[in-house]
Amino acid sequence: MGKIDREKRLKERAALEAVKMIRDGAIVGLGTGSTAALAIAELGRRVREDGLEIIGIPTSYQAAMIARANGIVTRTLDDVSKIDIAVDGADEVDSEKNLIKGGGGAHTREKVVDGLADQFVVVVDDSKLVERLGEKFPVPVEVLPFAIGPVMKKLRGMGGNPALRMGVKKDGPVISDQGNMLIDVRFPEIEDPAALERNLNDIPGVVENGLFVGLAHVILIGTMDQRGGAIIRRID
Repeated sequence: MGKIDREKRLKERAALEAVKMIRDGAIVGLGTGSTAALAIAELGRRVREDGLEIIGIPTSYQAAMIARANGIVTRTLDDVSKIDIAVDGADEVDSEKNLIKGGGGAHTREKVVDGLADQFVVVVDDSKLVERLGEKFPVPVEVLPFAIGPVMKKLRGMGGNPALRMGVKKDGPVISDQGNMLIDVRFPEIEDPAALERNLNDIPGVVENGLFVGLAHVILIGTMDQRGGAIIRRID
């Protein structure tokens, strides 16, 4: 089994496990990214085949499109008084359930929705586990376009190595759903994720960053047993 096939299989296992936690009548935060997309598809199957009635609160245009394609009723935060459960992926997870998110550029909306949820469930494969945040992924920072220059200078002064995120199938920078730009910042090490999260958001021009500290309630990790079967490791 190749690495890509293995990761997809484990992501699917984690996503299916998370959707089992969603009850009839729930208001559900719908995350963004490849693993969250698998959860949304499974949630749509339950809506169609099991008669599950839920309301989805998407965290991006992508999540909204996938939800609608799968028959899930979507609303905005203006339409609901609470969120019962949010299901989302992550780029990195440490042993304290802290996360780096934002590889898909949706971390600002994700942090709002995930932070409002009574239960925030994170679904990942075991390749996302790290001893310390920042080992594999940079920290995404969403920035107002006119503030890119001074924010980059400030990030360098904090010891970071910032890079403006550029489009893959378009010329120029990636633009978030809010119309802002994204900076990916490499730090030599992140000893205190909570302090770094606060310090990044204190920079004038920064909208939000991809450090999610103290928000996750449950981590569902797709991994393999000794026989090569996909199983779930759960961290509460």
